[in-house]
Amino acid sequence: MGTIRVVLADDHKLVRAGVRKLVEAMPGLEVVGEADDGMAVVAMTEQLQPSLVLMDIAMPGLNGLEATLRVLRVAPQTKVLILSMHQDEEYVRQALRHGAAGYMLKDAAPMELDLAIRAVLRGETYLSPAVSRGVVSDYVQRLRDDEPQGTQLTPRQREVLQLVAEGHSTKEIARRLDLSVKTVDTHRTQLMKQLDIHEVAGLVRYALRVGLISAHN
Repeated sequence: MGTIRVVLADDHKLVRAGVRKLVEAMPGLEVVGEADDGMAVVAMTEQLQPSLVLMDIAMPGLNGLEATLRVLRVAPQTKVLILSMHQDEEYVRQALRHGAAGYMLKDAAPMELDLAIRAVLRGETYLSPAVSRGVVSDYVQRLRDDEPQGTQLTPRQREVLQLVAEGHSTKEIARRLDLSVKTVDTHRTQLMKQLDIHEVAGLVRYALRVGLISAHN
């Protein structure tokens, strides 16, 4: 097979440096790019078409869950393995819903990273033992019966919701997404109407609940 190309996505340089060292010590793997936010990893994946993206969840602008969705859209053959500090089962479910091939905790032993990478590259789903209990057993049923409203939002609405919840002003959101202020206001109004939430604090709570933002960002 040739060298397996890997992209790292995490907004902490020290974390990326540590993961890079571990990955490049594994036979047959090469880190070909690093990104510090969701938008950057999507663009990098589209350009480089790596075999694997190691993705953090809590990143500014576009979180790792939304980035995973877009990565798989521009590079369907790429596998995404989430590396997160969040042990909450809802984050795991959201990651799987968004197409991630695995979910691993950052405090796991280095040996587990090798196991997780090899598993997802074989086409398997990998979950850290600490998060797999209670997730696998009811995962399919929860997908059918407990689909969060956030999945009904368009990708653009989810972008706007995340940025609103992160505290950005309408002008800042317009600049980041290359939209007019009026368009952002329209998206915001539609969000509030669709979710039946009529204040920013409620949008923040909703974004936290469905995993668009992290309380520990």
